[in-house]
Amino acid sequence: MSSKISNYPGVEITPEDVRGQKYLLTRYETDLRYAFSSGVATSRFLRGLRRKELWGRECDGCGRVLVPPRMYCEACYRPTDRWVRLMDKGKVVTFSIAHVNSDASRRKEPILVSVIEIAGASPLMGILHLLGEVRPEKVRIGMAVEAVWRSDDERTGAITDIRYFRPIARRS
Repeated sequence: MSSKISNYPGVEITPEDVRGQKYLLTRYETDLRYAFSSGVATSRFLRGLRRKELWGRECDGCGRVLVPPRMYCEACYRPTDRWVRLMDKGKVVTFSIAHVNSDASRRKEPILVSVIEIAGASPLMGILHLLGEVRPEKVRIGMAVEAVWRSDDERTGAITDIRYFRPIARRS
């Protein structure tokens, strides 16, 4: 038995009332289609990914190079000044070893998720991405990595145009 809420006028609709068709209930399916603008900075960043390019924005106010790029600097509250082409290399700032999927099911093999500080950008400016070609126990903070890109015909202008970042072999 459900408790009634006395503060509000009206009558509670119960599941039994709905099943008994005491009230009109209309069911329908919708086909919602959305369109959105990525904005100037993100649009250029995504177009660059399709061409195997990483782009940032430089701010003359604080001297930072922002990646992902932004048209407005959140540190000094002014418009950013110019586009900067960045390398598709960087270093691991932090990482996580994921043993479960997004639905909480167990993974057969763990995935490595990392924040990559992109070379040429300001410290701690980077992107969240996957690591590949490395065993979990070998990942280290500060490890140098490079992008592994999808083939020309697979790239669509999305962050997934980079398959993952892999360690850069150190040369002696």
